[in-house]
Amino acid sequence: MKIKILTLIFCSFFSAVSSQLSNELIWSTGTFYPKNINGINPSNDGDFYTSIERNNGQTEIVKYSYKKNKKIATLFSNSSFENFSFSDYDVSKDGNWLLLFNSKESIYRRSSKSYYYLYNLKEKTLKSLADTSLGKQRLATFSPDNSKIAYVRNNNLYYKNLDDFKEEKITHNGSINKIINGATDWVYEEEFSIHKGFFWSPDGSKIAYYVFNEEHVKQFEMEIYDNLYPSQYRFKYPKAGEQNSSLAIKVFDLDNIRTYNFDIGKEQDIYIPRIMWSKRENELIVFKMNRLQNKLELLSGNINNKVNPNSEIIVQNIYSEVSETYIDIHDNTVFINENQFLWTSEKDGYNHLYLIDYKAKKEIQLTSGKWEVTKMYGYSANEKTIFFQAAKKTPTDREVYSLNIDSKKIQLLSNSSGTNDASFSSNYNYFINTHSDANNPFIITLNDNKGKLLKVLEDNKSLLNKMNDFDLVEKIFFSIPNDNNIDLNAWIMKPELLDTNKKHPLLIYVYGGPGINTVNNAWSWMNYFWFQYLVKQGFVVASVDNRGTGYRGKEFKHATYLQLGKLETEDQIDAAIHMGKLNYIDKDRIGIFGWSYGGYMSSLCISKGADVFNSAIAVAPVTNWRYYDNIYTERFMRTPKENGDNYDINSPINHVRKIKGNYLLIHGTADDNVHFQNSMEMVNSLVKENKEFDFFAYPNKNHGISGGYTRLHLYNKMTNFLFENLLND
Repeated sequence: MKIKILTLIFCSFFSAVSSQLSNELIWSTGTFYPKNINGINPSNDGDFYTSIERNNGQTEIVKYSYKKNKKIATLFSNSSFENFSFSDYDVSKDGNWLLLFNSKESIYRRSSKSYYYLYNLKEKTLKSLADTSLGKQRLATFSPDNSKIAYVRNNNLYYKNLDDFKEEKITHNGSINKIINGATDWVYEEEFSIHKGFFWSPDGSKIAYYVFNEEHVKQFEMEIYDNLYPSQYRFKYPKAGEQNSSLAIKVFDLDNIRTYNFDIGKEQDIYIPRIMWSKRENELIVFKMNRLQNKLELLSGNINNKVNPNSEIIVQNIYSEVSETYIDIHDNTVFINENQFLWTSEKDGYNHLYLIDYKAKKEIQLTSGKWEVTKMYGYSANEKTIFFQAAKKTPTDREVYSLNIDSKKIQLLSNSSGTNDASFSSNYNYFINTHSDANNPFIITLNDNKGKLLKVLEDNKSLLNKMNDFDLVEKIFFSIPNDNNIDLNAWIMKPELLDTNKKHPLLIYVYGGPGINTVNNAWSWMNYFWFQYLVKQGFVVASVDNRGTGYRGKEFKHATYLQLGKLETEDQIDAAIHMGKLNYIDKDRIGIFGWSYGGYMSSLCISKGADVFNSAIAVAPVTNWRYYDNIYTERFMRTPKENGDNYDINSPINHVRKIKGNYLLIHGTADDNVHFQNSMEMVNSLVKENKEFDFFAYPNKNHGISGGYTRLHLYNKMTNFLFENLLND
């Protein structure tokens, strides 16, 4: 009987302990990590899709039927090849080959290199794409005719014939920190979100590719603390106002073994943010943008060596767009026939869909209103229908829609409020919808192209059941007026049993950068649980989207042009003052926390808003835009030569003397994005002004500051700082 009682006591104790939120539970156990469907790859015929699944310790590639709503076959299991490991894959369009990514190694945010392996689905054989002794490859891609694979190794472009596995070298001058063929340089990868720099023509006879010459770009060096004598990592990083890579666009003809030069003009101080093939035979489209990023041209070049094999590419302008501020680069470009393409633009004040007829030189606006198209999924020629995502109902939500280009009728395809994102079949007959909202993780469903639910693929009920054990509070949306009577979208999380006679500390979570929102009706991963933990300790947590953030029209988003930091900070200060007047908020205990641009914002708020904010946490902050890359910075600020005063006026470094409260500065020493230099300069300024502050550096960690127990350590440090400075009366 005593044993039973003790067991009962122990079990009750364990249950009580396990239902207590903690940083350890959030950041180191995986308890709250939602299930997802990984590696969704629609088949070329539109009837099937494949995904990566893990079963009984094995990693498998599984084939599913859209129509039958069920598993058809297991295409590959690593158990068949002595537990061969892979992290990603691709499928040839004919369905005969799997390309498997082995020993994937990150380079920067989007780029990586791997040992690639080819699995023959008919013969059930596995072999290396290339000689592994030559090093890892990048960006391996099947040709559209399924006969070849192109890839990059050591900054040179190659292709391999799948019939005889003979490797052919297209370029020969690739060199680290000098010449890049078929991939992009650091700043293109980071700011234009493009790391692949080669593209097969639709018939597989040609490859268009970038050539970056980085020789004259200034080099940045980071200390890596890995040995008795630290090593240095060197890469080319053009800061605001500094020289970029020179650029060329070339086309390699595989049939004639000839390389063509695409004439991008004499002006070299330009950007080529995208290249793509149109629906016309051998027509390459090159996006050309001026350095200020307020003028965009689409150039057409026809490579027709059948007519005149000795001719170079004839280039002409097929579309132009100009803005008084800047133009965002996007991937919402779809060629629907030989003469027309779909496009999105902010030109009428909101981001909308357009049909551009570049032969007839006319355009038709397909959507309009005070709402924004956020993503274009594609176009069904059979149904003359565009499929897209939009923030139509509210800037905080995302819905999936279809639009018939003849009738211009818009149909809602997603049924749940919150954030919906779709992955369509190749024929656009089906889509897999991933839905979440601010308080609920992902529900993944299979739907037909009218929005009808066919099957729930993942409902994350196990995670929801776990969440129910912790008495979590609801994230509530509301709005706050700034001093200009502009309503700012916001959310708040507060103790469920709120005692209005008790004053609670407030933590504001901020990002605030151009076009990026934190007030989203979407799942916010682990930060959601950290905020819940803080609420249970007595905090109120909130977030506000200031002017400059997205999905409220061009005027609202572009308001911060040429003066980053000014209006954003004013709005965050106004919001803090407003919330400080609530009967349950202690106006003397208001803190702010942000990462990257958010760290820049929290640093400005603790200085410019010294009478409002008691404490601030800045993680990996920009502290002066002169230290950041040129593509991002100049898009919003122009060059330091043109707009130097505003670079300095809104730099936190120049406002540290105003700080009265508590300041915690955190940075990874190997941050290739926002350099550790930013924090070092901030430290210099703080010391010069004799300001007390807290500082922590994570050796060899990049902008994400993760790996092992790093995130747990980071969040423990931030939690302790908040407890010490804000929690106690």
